[in-house]
Amino acid sequence: MTPINISLLLFMIGLYGVISKNNLIKKIIGLAIINASVVLFFIAIGYREGGLAPIMSSEAVDSANIIFVNPIPQALMLTAIVVSISLTAVALALVVKIYSKYKTLDVQKLYEE
Repeated sequence: MTPINISLLLFMIGLYGVISKNNLIKKIIGLAIINASVVLFFIAIGYREGGLAPIMSSEAVDSANIIFVNPIPQALMLTAIVVSISLTAVALALVVKIYSKYKTLDVQKLYEE
C-alpha cells in the first residue's frame, strides 16, 4: 500500500469520526487524524524513490542525473503540525469549558439545552 493510499484511508477514518460520533473528544480526535493524513499526503508527494536531499555537494556537481527530493512540502508540513497541535489544544480547552458548564460532551444533548 502506498503512502498516498494510506493517507486517503486515514482521511476517511477521521471523516467518519467527525461525522458519526456525538462525543466532542472523539470529534477532535477525528480532526487530528484528518490533519495527520494531510501531512502524510504532502510528504508522500515530495518523496522521490532514490532521491537525495537537495544539498549541493561534490558528487551533486559531478553528476547531473541525480534525483532530488522536494523539500518544500516537508518544510510546510512542519508548520502545519505546529498549527494542528495548537488547534487541538484550543479545542480541548473549549471542551473542558463546555463540560464544566453543561456537564456533558454529547453534541445532541448540547443542542437540547
